[in-house]
Amino acid sequence: MIASPTRSLGKQGLRVSALGLGCMGMSEFYGTAASRDDARSIAVIHHALDIGVTLLDTADIYGPHLNEQLVGRALRGRRDEAIVATKFGIVRDAANATSRGVNGHPDYVRASCEASLRRLGIDTIDLYYQHRVDKAVPIEDTVGAMADLVHAGKVRYLGLSEAGPATLRRAHATHPISALQSEWSLWTRDWEDDAFPVARELGIGIVPYSPLGRGFLTGRFASLDDIPQGDYRRSSPRFQAEHFAANRLLADTVVAMAASKGCTPAQFALAWVLSRGEDVVPIPGTTRMERLDENVQAVNIGLSAADLAQLAQLLPRDAASGERYPGGMRSLVDK
Repeated sequence: MIASPTRSLGKQGLRVSALGLGCMGMSEFYGTAASRDDARSIAVIHHALDIGVTLLDTADIYGPHLNEQLVGRALRGRRDEAIVATKFGIVRDAANATSRGVNGHPDYVRASCEASLRRLGIDTIDLYYQHRVDKAVPIEDTVGAMADLVHAGKVRYLGLSEAGPATLRRAHATHPISALQSEWSLWTRDWEDDAFPVARELGIGIVPYSPLGRGFLTGRFASLDDIPQGDYRRSSPRFQAEHFAANRLLADTVVAMAASKGCTPAQFALAWVLSRGEDVVPIPGTTRMERLDENVQAVNIGLSAADLAQLAQLLPRDAASGERYPGGMRSLVDK
């Protein structure tokens, strides 16, 4: 049974489920190593395909490499049912787990694609993103190398992640860009005035990651103690003590409004993102089948003009307290 309607990303023919599945947390960043269960995660991916969630999102940095390998195992025998999106460009320092660099050199683009294809066990990547813009390499050079991959049949469609408006224009002029992936939720609205309008002008689809505020907007966290040691969120500014209480008030608002609509907070927060336009395809992540089913039902929840007006009043665009990334990661964003 197909549970998810579809939406188009870009004007080049890419059509995906209205809600995708972010796979990152299956391998790293959220939870602990002991809590990870590849067999359960593969079952979640299979269930996603069963109910019509076709867009699977991964990246070479997740693990690193482990998440692409996991998705690849899940795709065995089911490749034709999925739209596979992966990313290159963020470079991790083996000696420092928190250090990040960026590489957009053409040779690196080509080598990264070949490595991702091997790990995923597929012949073609459906949607290939530059994960972060390399400010030391002209975007025309990076996207030019990505375009060569399209011409070689190794990639079908191109995307950028966390790219600013000027970069987006230059990239799209080099080769059509189908998707812009950026953080977007009720507590992260950084790109609404600049990159998103340009994306829409150019006909580029928008793929919001962390549409549930890294789980915060579901109301599940009463304090930082609810987050296990080793979980990325313990280093996220918005989860720190000086910001937690203020942000908890935002989550409480979502919880209350969801109750008034007869849905869960996660469904309410996703319904808001989905309401932003037919060119928007959020990719919430989960490692639980029941959460996947819950999230998918957000496509059936309509928010009225009164709901949206109330949200605008109670959760204004700058309501979140604290930066969304620590300093080192924040510096990689193309602002």
